[in-house]
Amino acid sequence: MMNDMSDTFLYTTPLDPRAKPLIDELIYEYDSRYGNYFSDEGAAAELNRYPPEAFAPPVGNFVLLIRDGEAIGGGAFKFYDERTAEFKRIWTRSDLRRQGLARQVLVELEAQAARQGYSRIYLTTGFRQPEAVGLYLKYGYTALFDTKIDPEIYKTLPFEKDIRHLAPRPPADADHQPLPAVANL
Repeated sequence: MMNDMSDTFLYTTPLDPRAKPLIDELIYEYDSRYGNYFSDEGAAAELNRYPPEAFAPPVGNFVLLIRDGEAIGGGAFKFYDERTAEFKRIWTRSDLRRQGLARQVLVELEAQAARQGYSRIYLTTGFRQPEAVGLYLKYGYTALFDTKIDPEIYKTLPFEKDIRHLAPRPPADADHQPLPAVANL
């Protein structure tokens, strides 16, 4: 359920002009938390590491959460392996945090990944993002690292989640559909 009746999901691309303010804020946030810890080029280099096509169907997707015509959150996934989607760039506007928007984006991305045939999610977050760690642990993700150790040892923190339960179900009468006639030639 959305927080506001005008909240909607829009599937688009990272090049959509409505995504730019969110991505710019994400870069700023990452740079303020990590500086050049991971790269001399900062967060922009990481966000530009993948071409927009990586987040396009049939193997990926990019979604914005729109409120009153403005993007207030978003996220993406790309191909990781035949059964696994890798989530990237899950983000909500900083002035609208603590409203459950990241959870909404996460749930929508999981459902879309399942609709596109994935059965598992893989993602990483940075060690200076305890809010993200908390979100993933709260919503059923398994940490692929020891959560009792200082996270800076790992730098990036991997998680996974099985989403087979979200797979689209065939219609109830799908087993009883007549087979198409085959012409004898």
